[in-house]
Amino acid sequence: MICAVVLAAGRSRRMGTQKLLLPVCGQPAIAHIVDEVQRGPVDGVCVVIGHDGARIREALVGRDVSFVINPDAEGDMLSSVRCGLRALPEPWDAVLIVPGDQATVTSGVASSLVQAFQATRCGIAVPTYRGQRGHPILIARRHREEVLERHDAAGLRGLLQAHPTEVGEVAMEDPGVLEDMNRPEDYMRIAKRLE
Repeated sequence: MICAVVLAAGRSRRMGTQKLLLPVCGQPAIAHIVDEVQRGPVDGVCVVIGHDGARIREALVGRDVSFVINPDAEGDMLSSVRCGLRALPEPWDAVLIVPGDQATVTSGVASSLVQAFQATRCGIAVPTYRGQRGHPILIARRHREEVLERHDAAGLRGLLQAHPTEVGEVAMEDPGVLEDMNRPEDYMRIAKRLE
């Protein structure tokens, strides 16, 4: 079983407003992202929420997703990843970790990562664009405990550094694997392109 964890617990300080609720393709960004993920080959989606959790839930009404709360209001991305991993239903083979502000994620990217994992059994599948690694990433279940217990300082980058021979890079033609929405200018550029 392939699951997805969508990270939606951030406070959007650099954006100045909750970026996951900004409109993208006629709906809140988080809804657009979850829809794309669900169009891919995943069997379940868990959304990690925190600050603005009630508003994120409201934006996803009607979608078949589960929610888990990150109780650490000031937590980093790794803390949300850990919350998501602990909440996944058993059994699962791999998990797609999707930043909640990556409005450029597509079902095609998710499909390519899952296909690479299934074909090679690599421990970590990472999309690349012109040689640069991006997101989302797919992590095999065998790395679950390591993610839960290690790499506090480096986050998921530490996992990749610890297992270079297990990383399967999947070349993409879409620069969107490198993009996220941190600042207003990022949002304007991405929203305009997706429209």
